[in-house]
Order: sequence, then C-alpha cells, then structure tokens
Amino acid sequence: MPKLIFFDLDGTLTESKQPLSDEMAGLLAQLLERAKVVIVSGGALPQFLEQVVGRLPADAELANLYIEPTSGAALYEYRNGQWDKIYEERISEADAAKIEEAMREGAKESGVIDPGAKTWGPQLEYRGGQVTFSALGQKAPPLEKKAWDPTHAKRQALQKAITPLLPAGYTAAMGGATTIDVTKNGIDKAYGLRQLCKRLGIEEADVLYVGDELRALGNDEAVFKTEAKTHAVDSTEETATFIRKLLAA
Repeated sequence: MPKLIFFDLDGTLTESKQPLSDEMAGLLAQLLERAKVVIVSGGALPQFLEQVVGRLPADAELANLYIEPTSGAALYEYRNGQWDKIYEERISEADAAKIEEAMREGAKESGVIDPGAKTWGPQLEYRGGQVTFSALGQKAPPLEKKAWDPTHAKRQALQKAITPLLPAGYTAAMGGATTIDVTKNGIDKAYGLRQLCKRLGIEEADVLYVGDELRALGNDEAVFKTEAKTHAVDSTEETATFIRKLLAA
C-alpha cells in the first residue's frame, strides 16, 4: 500500500460536481483505515465537503484524509473536529478582478463562446486561490459538460486567448471539462503534492496519484513533474475497481 494516495475528484471519484456514490464512499472509508488519502481538484472547500466528506460514513477516519482545493493552491487537514487550513496561495481581490476581466475579454476573442447559448449559473468564480471560468456556467449538467469540448480544442483556444491578458505572475490552465483555471505561477497539482509530502515527511516516490486526465494537456498533467507513481483511469468505475485491488493487496 502506498504511504500517500492522491485522487483527482471529478471524473475520477465522482461525475462532475456530483456527490460520491454509496459504493465509492464505502471504498474510500476502507482505504482511509489503511492509508493517508488526498483529494485534489479545482473546486473550493465547500464543494469538497458536499461531494466527499458529507457522503462518507460517520465513523470514517477523517484524520487520514487531506483536502487540496483549487488545484493544490490550498491544503486542509482534519483536526479536533474541524477542517484546519494549513496554507492557501490566495489571490487578492484586486488581482481577481483583473483576472476576471481578462477572462471575459479572452472568451470573446477566442470565438468559442456563443453569447446567446444557454448557461447554468455564473461563468466566473473567485475561489480564493484560483479564479475559474466555466464556459457553460458553474452548475451545468455533467452530460452537457462532456459534450462541450471532448477534444480539448475549445479550452485550448480559451487558454491561448486569456493568457496574454492576465496580470503578471499568473497562469491559465485547463481545468475541468468546460473550465479554465487561473492561479499564481507555479501553483498546480504538483505544487500541492510536494507541499503535503514536505509536511508529512514522505518522499515523492512513495506517493501514488490516481486521475482521469493523466495525459498531455490533461488537468492531471502537472503531476508528471514529480516523482510520484501514477495510475490513469477513464471512469469512476475503473477507480472503484482499482481501489478494491489496493485493499486486497
């Protein structure tokens, strides 16, 4: 069993912004009895609490669970009955406003956003350590998200258009199925992995990362900058099967 296991969230443990299934919640609870587990994704803390923590059994070993919202820009651990923030590479509100304006302008220039198309909720969200542009809105149905940009071409166009408009010191990256995420330079899933390894005194080579975007241009690609072992999955079902193998080993 690896000393530390990282999981991407959407597309790996759950469908986009959907709660853990009963099956996955039970498997994670079993894994938490034997290993330290980290969940890292682009959402803010409330999204993790709703999708994951609120679905785990009441007796789950939360002391072995670590949460890294906003793609590793923040870290939370569970101590004394609450989630304590260990760090957050927070974006100032002034810079967030500049980033949002860059996103609006870049989205127009990219040509991939239809201003008359239906959206579900706001397209822009300031998440503390990250600003996110969601082409279909923050609450778009999973099937709509999957159908919007299966080849990554639209997100690549958005990323290319937004990048030169950003304030100095920030990076635009592809996030979920319809999103572009902006963080401070150097803040990504590799950063989050390294920060937690330092905190726990665990070597990167003793870490396993599981994700559905472990490929070039995928939102798990940054992990390849570390020495962590990786396991790619294509669905939540594959993740469940893999967790069962880990538990049986």
